[in-house]
Amino acid sequence: MIKRTLSKKILHYARQYPVVTLTGPRQSGKTTLCKALFPKKRYFSLENLDTRDYARNDSRSFLNECLKEGAVIDEIQRVPELVSYIQEIVDTKNKPGLFILTGSQNFHLMDTISQSLAGRTALAVLLPFSYNEVYSDKTISINKLLFTGFYPRIHDKRLIPTEALSFYVSTYLERDIRALINVKDLSKFEKFLKLCAGRVAQIVNLSNLANDCGINHNTAKSWLSVLEASYVIFFVRPHYNNFGKRLIKAPKLYFTDCGLVAYLLDIQNEMHIANHPLKGALFENFAVAELLKAQTNQGKNSNLYYFRDHIGNEVDLLLEKGKYVKPIEIKLGSTINNDYFKGLLYYQKINQKNSLKSSLIFGGSEDQNRKMCNIFSYKNIEKINL
Repeated sequence: MIKRTLSKKILHYARQYPVVTLTGPRQSGKTTLCKALFPKKRYFSLENLDTRDYARNDSRSFLNECLKEGAVIDEIQRVPELVSYIQEIVDTKNKPGLFILTGSQNFHLMDTISQSLAGRTALAVLLPFSYNEVYSDKTISINKLLFTGFYPRIHDKRLIPTEALSFYVSTYLERDIRALINVKDLSKFEKFLKLCAGRVAQIVNLSNLANDCGINHNTAKSWLSVLEASYVIFFVRPHYNNFGKRLIKAPKLYFTDCGLVAYLLDIQNEMHIANHPLKGALFENFAVAELLKAQTNQGKNSNLYYFRDHIGNEVDLLLEKGKYVKPIEIKLGSTINNDYFKGLLYYQKINQKNSLKSSLIFGGSEDQNRKMCNIFSYKNIEKINL
């Protein structure tokens, strides 16, 4: 088993709180990690019909089986009413690490958790592998990592990415989407998913997205919320400050996994990546997702934003640190070009008081520490101070 960076944080939470709730996308490794970290606890999967019926129809008896060593309860969103019974138990027992709950749908789960287990549970998010977790030898090419992505099963079982991701999408559509929203035509939603992939690392234009898919504005907005709630996509929102200029207000769209984007773009092998018109966007998606993973693995909420004004001045990412902001630019090229610093220099000029030293992530292999900017190879994104 590949060691997960989040392990240390989860074990810390289990010593502090009676419940630990672990969420994340389907197949990000939640079950494997929980079984490895808590081998003495009983394991129950609510995906199993018999177990689900037992938990739903006789909740108290079901949970009584968990009390001696505690339990890992997988896919808790399948029987959300269990959470109220868990609240009663932990209020009585007051034992740390009694229940480890997992879920792959954030849409309704977090409402249930926040209402019933506020102050009683720690929350953690497990995303797919980070670059450092799976490529510790640092020899992987950019084309291969963008094509393969980071879902654990693909790496653990050495699966062909296009096949594995095809099954992943089918499972996601059939199980999660049907459970979350009433979509009569799943092919329409799949088209929507592919249209989102074609807009990766771009500012969302909801009207254009809806028109291209043949759905209305509200449906497109709802479907984006579902994709976000099930950790397929995430948004980076604009950072507002009083610069005296009108700023773009719509968020930028990213996928949790770059390999899934490549599959949805119908990229068949890593050679197709090399000359693909969206290779730069795929690389940006990879880099932003790596920073998000670094934050979630430390138990931090995302503090990632972007900057763009109405005349096109932009910075890919702004990392907010209290009243200060670290500008970060992302460039695919393997050779440093002075144009790479244009947005960073502009932002530092208009925000001299609160701007920290900039960072640049690029497609080369060697880090550089320049006077105005720290330059990081795509292999060393984890070195950026979050």
